[in-house]
Amino acid sequence: MDVSSSTWLVIVLALAAANLPFFNDKVLALIPRKAASGERWRKPLALRLLELVILYFIVGALAFALEARIGNSFPQTWEFYAITGTLFVVLAFPGFVVRYLRKPH
Repeated sequence: MDVSSSTWLVIVLALAAANLPFFNDKVLALIPRKAASGERWRKPLALRLLELVILYFIVGALAFALEARIGNSFPQTWEFYAITGTLFVVLAFPGFVVRYLRKPH
C-alpha cells in the first residue's frame, strides 16, 4: 500500500469512527444493551464521548501501524495530538448534529 492510499484509508476510517458513537446505541458498536423496563435503551452523551476518545486512539494506532509499515515513523509532540484530536471532534460533528440537533418530524 502506498502513501497516498494509506492516507486516504486513515481519513475515511477516522470519519467513520468519529461518527460511529452517534449513529448507534450499542457500546462500541458491538455490545447491545437493554433497558430494565423493556423499553429501548439510549446511550448517554458521556458514554458517546468516551467512545469517541477510545476510537480516536484506535484510529491513531492503526495510522501509526500504517506509517511504520511504509518504513518511516516520525516522532510526534503534543501539538500533533492536539491537532488530530480536534480534527477527530470536527469529523464527529455530522453525527452529533443528526443525533442531538436535528428536529424530529
